[in-house]
Amino acid sequence: MFTRVRGRAVRVTLLVGVGCALLIGCAGLLWKLHAMAAYVADGDPAEGSYVQEAEPADRAAAAVLEGPAREVPAQAPAARGNGTPGPGVQGTGAQSPGIQGSATQGTGGPPATAPWRSGGWRPSDPLVARPAAAEPAIGALFSPGEDADQDHHCSASVVHSPGGDLVATAAHCVYRGILGFRTNLVFVPGYHDGQAPYGAWVPTRIDVDPRWTEDQDPDYDVAFLRVRRPGHPGERLEDTTGAQTVRFGPELPAPARVVGYPNATEYPVECFNTARAEGPAQLRLDCADVPDGTSGGPVLTDAHTLIGVVGGRDGGGDEKTSYSSLFGDGVRAVYERAVAAR
Repeated sequence: MFTRVRGRAVRVTLLVGVGCALLIGCAGLLWKLHAMAAYVADGDPAEGSYVQEAEPADRAAAAVLEGPAREVPAQAPAARGNGTPGPGVQGTGAQSPGIQGSATQGTGGPPATAPWRSGGWRPSDPLVARPAAAEPAIGALFSPGEDADQDHHCSASVVHSPGGDLVATAAHCVYRGILGFRTNLVFVPGYHDGQAPYGAWVPTRIDVDPRWTEDQDPDYDVAFLRVRRPGHPGERLEDTTGAQTVRFGPELPAPARVVGYPNATEYPVECFNTARAEGPAQLRLDCADVPDGTSGGPVLTDAHTLIGVVGGRDGGGDEKTSYSSLFGDGVRAVYERAVAAR
């Protein structure tokens, strides 16, 4: 009898302990969700857009510049390795828009360089991402505040547009499922070692495909942000950093470079390899050590032509492969909506 009673007491104690642990875990999860909810908004999920209010955006920019990053004078960019000039070399300062490819393929942007298909390019050896020099038109995406993310949690790049104010990244970097659009995003182009040589820029508008807001379809994991620099009215991002050219319907396979900011580093990493189609709506680039934080980073060909952003399948990839939603008609429609919106 004593043994049975003691056995029951042990079981009851264990059940109570498990129950308390579950309650504590649930309370912690609810607290995190409550904190995250303070930095999201519904926007217009049916269209896939959100118009950012100025006040919270300005607070976010100030928080980044008072915390993880500080403004410093920009330095002249250095030449890149692998025998190729990087976007930072050709995209510095104001550019006269040119045309990259046919009108059905590109959006215009900086003058084209020699196509990589004809030389001046080689895969990384070994196929492992390595530290890279910071470039003006590529940067880190921050979300300051208690939203359960790192200081910089994603990457992004400046893309050419008539307004000179457009940034491309992954949709999962800006839209948090059932919670909605992030309201505390800050883009720091050319970020490295806690420095913001081109300032901190915040969205005025965010556009994603409505198929992403509906059910996070990985074939549409692309976002475009129109941005401004708080305290610098009238300044255009593209005039300050240069921009990548966007190419829709890219010819694959193609020689390519992936760039992004890992969560755990204060500088970007890069890797060169051949980008290939992965089914009808995904692009893949095999390279190891492209970790969390590189989501939204550009996949580039011909030095500064954007053909993808890290995202899509498996949230952007695994230990050896990076993915991107294919830049087809759906991505083109989001780009054109972002450009045309007022």
